[in-house]
Amino acid sequence: MQSINNIWVFGLRIIIIISFGLFIHTTRALSAEPSAVVDRFHEVLLSVMKTAGSTSVNARYKKLKPEIEKAFNLPFMIRITVGSRWNTASEQQKRELIEAFKSMSVGTYASRFNGYSGQIFKTLKVRTGPKSTRLVDIRIESPNDKSVRITYVMHKFGDNWKIIDVLLDRGISEMAVRVSEYRSILRSRGVGALARALSKKAANQLKN
Repeated sequence: MQSINNIWVFGLRIIIIISFGLFIHTTRALSAEPSAVVDRFHEVLLSVMKTAGSTSVNARYKKLKPEIEKAFNLPFMIRITVGSRWNTASEQQKRELIEAFKSMSVGTYASRFNGYSGQIFKTLKVRTGPKSTRLVDIRIESPNDKSVRITYVMHKFGDNWKIIDVLLDRGISEMAVRVSEYRSILRSRGVGALARALSKKAANQLKN
């Protein structure tokens, strides 16, 4: 199973590296370090977790949405996930995909992080990744459970560092998993069906 995951991660990294050719430019002085972006996101995430017992999933969604949109480059992520079909999609379809992906992404955090039991987010180090990326290693420590390691893959767009992937358990790429899932829908039912599937998933998340 691990070897399969490694294949997906390797394949996705190639996709992302090729795509970065469109965005790479001479790097100026950093306006906000990658770790600062991650720390700010974790600060808000923890505040949402701490009040989850007295707030609805919709309230958590509203608080997280602007912060997730600041920390992640969600339009870029869905574009890479869709692949070559992005180039043949209409402008309306692209807008629908972006909005549906945003809703699903925020809904995932709002529904998953629904409580607090003393968790701590610790930034361990920032490493240099391929093609101007930065890899921010963090550890989530829980008093009553084992620690979880996560790596945020970040790239600089203009003056801003943005998260473009999350590696779980030192290698399992969330983007790679989505590539497998989404492209299956794209092959069988098309771009519109993917947007509808993401919107439906987002709506279901907010019912919990």
